[in-house]
Amino acid sequence: MKEERVQQQLVLASSNPGKLREYQVLVTGHALELQLLTGFSQLPQFEENAPTFAENAAGKALYYSKHCLQRVFADDSGLVVPALGGAPGVLSARYAGLGASSELRNAKLLAELRGKQGGDRAAYFVCVIAVARQGRCELVVSGKVDGEILDEPRGVGGFGYDPVFFFPPMGKAYAELNAEEKNRHSHRGKAFRRLLEVLE
Repeated sequence: MKEERVQQQLVLASSNPGKLREYQVLVTGHALELQLLTGFSQLPQFEENAPTFAENAAGKALYYSKHCLQRVFADDSGLVVPALGGAPGVLSARYAGLGASSELRNAKLLAELRGKQGGDRAAYFVCVIAVARQGRCELVVSGKVDGEILDEPRGVGGFGYDPVFFFPPMGKAYAELNAEEKNRHSHRGKAFRRLLEVLE
């Protein structure tokens, strides 16, 4: 007789239903139920000011896990361009200033890389996911995708730096990938699949 898998609950430290939907697509077929953290927006916000993605993700998971009985997971992700000393890096969302649009961040990035060719345009996306339970960190996983920065934006899908990030295996910018392709190849998808392997 086949052993039935026990449904696990995992709470996302976010109030963003769009981010939750992205992760829910990845858990299809797995014995895992995802939900947003109840009352997230009423809690004092966690300051993501650590120098690494891993520290930010773990810190966020630990902080919000104290407000919840279930396992909590949090992520930190961004774009790294070695020729720019690792920028935008952990400041990916604030690269062009607080509240700046994706278009402004992309414009700043392209301006910084103007005149650079070949290996100087190499870049990678990284995502780190941490899981914590009631103030104790249980695991940290990561996913990475290599690519290069285009000379100008391409595509209308995705968000953030997707229009300027070229993904050689598909011959497309991230913003030109459909949802299924993005889930299969993205840094967030890779990190979350590793998380599922560990949990199961």
